[in-house]
Amino acid sequence: MKRFLPIAFAVLGLLAAPQGNAATPGESVVIVYNRNAKESKEIAEHYAERRGVPKKQIVGLSMPNSEEISRADYRRDLERPLWRFFETEKLFTTRRQAINNTNLSQVQSFWNVVQSPIRYIVLSYGVPLRIQNDPSIEEAIAPQINEALRKNTAAVENELATLPLFDLKLPIVGWMNNQLYRATNGAVFHPTNGVLMVARLDGPSPAIARSLVDKAIAAETNGLWGRVYIDSRNIRDGAYKIGDDWMRFAAAVSKEIGFETIHDERPETFPVSFPMSAIAFYAGWYDGNVSGPFTRAVVEFVPGAFAYHLHSGSGTTVRDASRNWVAPLLAAGATCTMGSVDEPYLTGTPDIGVFFANFFGRGMTFGEAAYSSMLQYSWMTTVVGDPLYRPFREDAMKQIQETIRDKKPGAEWAVLRLVNRVADSGKPLIEVTAMLEADPFLATSAVLLEKLGDLYQQLGKPSSSIDAWQRALKQNPSVQQTIRLKLGLVAKLTEAARTDEAVEAYGDFLKGFPDYVDRLTVLRQAKPLADKAGKKDLASAWQKEIDRLAPPPPPAPATNAVPTEPAKK
Repeated sequence: MKRFLPIAFAVLGLLAAPQGNAATPGESVVIVYNRNAKESKEIAEHYAERRGVPKKQIVGLSMPNSEEISRADYRRDLERPLWRFFETEKLFTTRRQAINNTNLSQVQSFWNVVQSPIRYIVLSYGVPLRIQNDPSIEEAIAPQINEALRKNTAAVENELATLPLFDLKLPIVGWMNNQLYRATNGAVFHPTNGVLMVARLDGPSPAIARSLVDKAIAAETNGLWGRVYIDSRNIRDGAYKIGDDWMRFAAAVSKEIGFETIHDERPETFPVSFPMSAIAFYAGWYDGNVSGPFTRAVVEFVPGAFAYHLHSGSGTTVRDASRNWVAPLLAAGATCTMGSVDEPYLTGTPDIGVFFANFFGRGMTFGEAAYSSMLQYSWMTTVVGDPLYRPFREDAMKQIQETIRDKKPGAEWAVLRLVNRVADSGKPLIEVTAMLEADPFLATSAVLLEKLGDLYQQLGKPSSSIDAWQRALKQNPSVQQTIRLKLGLVAKLTEAARTDEAVEAYGDFLKGFPDYVDRLTVLRQAKPLADKAGKKDLASAWQKEIDRLAPPPPPAPATNAVPTEPAKK
């Protein structure tokens, strides 16, 4: 069973039109910083300056300078002071409301928020992350709840999201169903509908926390361009299928709106050798700690990138970049993310398909998309990043066309999205290819030349595909795009029986990337080709390196095995 008060929501008239919207996005924000954390106020003020948040809406509170806070301290240091602040500063206009029973007898009377200019709370670096479970708290509703859910721990921001319902004195055990889940109108996320969108500017260092708003504004200014990487697990039935369904839906939406989308459905997660370039969006599951390409020294996140890994403990810390997912992704350069501070159970995690559709497809803010994707509030989801971040304000096609017309940063990516949208519309591939061939950005764009090579390959023109990728390598691609192009070229040359060129390409790659993480595999592929091409010296050199890098064979079984039974005398 779930913590939910249906009669209260019916009486409150939730899902009504919001009252008292702020004039500008910054005026809809209250920022909270920790007076006991050295950099917390500075980061709060930086955010306020970048987003135009009025100074009177920056509030400092004294609370523990740690990632955990007790339930008692949360109530004393955060929840109650914030409710008083909203009332004192007239940020909440409240009215006495009665909850009646079915026979119209009054059950409870409380102060209901009927008007507010505030929609968001931003928690600055240093505000605790997680409310500790307190088993000493007893509530009458607890026996009605599934035993696994009988805990009162929660992410601080997820609990604060219900601040407009503070006077209802809701039970704290378990979760509360989100009646706005899957909402497609961002305006309904409002205190008059019982919710504040709460997010944090946080991370492994103050510099990272401070940069989250800067990178968000950079993406709003120049556009969010890049590739989408979805890593599902090919689960087709059973209790965990819903997680894969969310991932599959995100991939489908991504392709529909024109993003170059890589959707891997193998059970294992992306390997460390996978060449992820220009990452705009990543979603995957289910590794306990950061893995694969995200463990590399340099991860190619673009400014504004969202990255998320579904796991029960993905967000147990935002400070320690050596474990879980939230902190390492932020340290690697992600601009916004979500995670779980404690076991949420699968349906207690965000629906990443809904998030993607609303954030990328419908142009919601990060805060609106995050809270629309949650099936529950008052639970385990931490939301990290600027909640006002909105990279897709305009109609997608209008943004694409204006970016190309005005030759803005990201114009090549806008062309790529346009090409993908045209291809998805059913246009013949030969016409899509001709459109890209005629584009003025093509000649100097590694991104577009790589796409042209893909189109030629689909048309059965391997030589043209090879030529396009060779041209792409001359246009200063990123490190990971270079790896993808060079290894892809080797495969194309080998398939085309251009053995000498393939061997040369292998040699070029091995020389250019001496520390490549999967060098042994590349050598094992290259050596037979060198033999076939009659390049004995090269083949011998590669074999020596294979011998050096290959793991030793397992030890042979002992000849004098210990008997399983004592020997008879």
